[in-house]
Amino acid sequence: MKKNIYTTLLLALLVMTSCHNATVPETFTDVNKAPTIYPDYRDVTVPVNIAPLTFEWDGGCDELVARFSAGGHELVCGGEKVQPDMDEWRQLLSQTAGSAIDVEVYMKKNDQWSRYKPFKIQVSKDSIDPYISYRLISPSYVTYEELTLNQRCLENYDETVMVDNMLCGTEVNGQCVNCHNYQQYNPGRMQFHARQFHGGTVIVYDGKISKINMRNDSLLSAGVYPTWHPWLPLIVYSTNKTGQSFHTRDLNKIEVFDSASDLIAYDVEKNEVTNIENDSTEFEVYPFWAPDGKTLYYCSAHFEDRDSVLAHEAEIIFRAKQIRYNLYKKSFNPDTYEFGPREIVFQADSLGKSATLPRISPDGRYLMFTLGNYGVFHIWHHEADLWLMDLTTGETRPMKELNSDDTESYHSWSSNGRWVVFSSRRNDGGYTRPFIAHVGQDGKGSKPFELPQADPDYHRQFMKSYNIPEFMRGPVEVTPQEFARVLKASDGEPVKYVGALRGSAK
Repeated sequence: MKKNIYTTLLLALLVMTSCHNATVPETFTDVNKAPTIYPDYRDVTVPVNIAPLTFEWDGGCDELVARFSAGGHELVCGGEKVQPDMDEWRQLLSQTAGSAIDVEVYMKKNDQWSRYKPFKIQVSKDSIDPYISYRLISPSYVTYEELTLNQRCLENYDETVMVDNMLCGTEVNGQCVNCHNYQQYNPGRMQFHARQFHGGTVIVYDGKISKINMRNDSLLSAGVYPTWHPWLPLIVYSTNKTGQSFHTRDLNKIEVFDSASDLIAYDVEKNEVTNIENDSTEFEVYPFWAPDGKTLYYCSAHFEDRDSVLAHEAEIIFRAKQIRYNLYKKSFNPDTYEFGPREIVFQADSLGKSATLPRISPDGRYLMFTLGNYGVFHIWHHEADLWLMDLTTGETRPMKELNSDDTESYHSWSSNGRWVVFSSRRNDGGYTRPFIAHVGQDGKGSKPFELPQADPDYHRQFMKSYNIPEFMRGPVEVTPQEFARVLKASDGEPVKYVGALRGSAK
């Protein structure tokens, strides 16, 4: 009797069912091909703390059943869509960390069940940062004001608005917000920009919220693309004069370009700013600190006017496909705040290419960047791909395991360096979606998987793009209303321009 009770309890622990009490069909036809599901989660690697992977039959069906099994553990789920229960999914992942889940998919159509070839979901012991943030924007310059900065918990489907641009706009005056960035994934130290009406840079620093006015006669513009020093109260920005052109025959319909750009450094505690690079024939952009705080990476393109008749911006538009960016670095002394001369890291123009968005892995070994045929704004370039450089060997290669036939652009490393999130247009060529991939210590990436949603059809119905996905250790606690109040309260505290960076006292 005791043995029977023990067996019953054991089976109850090993077998889990959910999704409307779904059961595996008893009668079916075996189909010798992989199931056609959306999102495509076949043979992906996921972190042990990721939200449930929901999916549907791509093309529609009468009913769907999926059996997730690993060892003696089983989760059966079904209905019109496969949507595992949150608690049961977490239990399955925790029991499967370091191994794989086998997935069988059964599809019913015209009252006939079919079983497709099983696939695996590898569950990595490497966890992922619990949050990411991104900008949600319609893929059109017409409605750019209707945008938000959002944060999403990766361990479930919770999403909240951090900054709501429409809280500051009016029928006459509008603005946009962009370029959110954090110091070492810390949501308590963040910044973002507002342009045009109520423009300025908002900085959250250990509980204090400030609006900074970086406009200065000695600078091209306010700070644009930011990077926080790993521990110093120092943010490096590019300052940019940016424009757009539109094409009717080119596959890349919109070209965003810089007619001038420099690098500046801003001291958060002293409210001081200075130029780092301001050569008028160089377009410096996209700075990023190495994790040791001793090297600053960035991109730059050389450009000199040749036509005595055309205006500068007009010549840039006509020669847009000739403008190519290389990757550079500058040494930095954290004690004296002194930068060294620039050094070439990757000469993309020698390949007839343009390199942008350098991001260094937290262990300092790998440099990931975006490579396109030309230009600086590769989110609009369908040929753009992710590349990886091993900084210990100099070996550089395209990340074929992550790339698709369409745009791969902005990317961010997780704090443990084992995951990357990046923007891709692989689904339809029009909307960027966040994709996540595991990167091993050897620099090899796994098959990317799309950001999970409670409803697997969500991204097919959602008509906004995800821009600048960034990992975070936790959520930003400041409310959208508080951010709006700070933006509307004043023009911002003017920065003090100084001729050189002032080092720490030692």
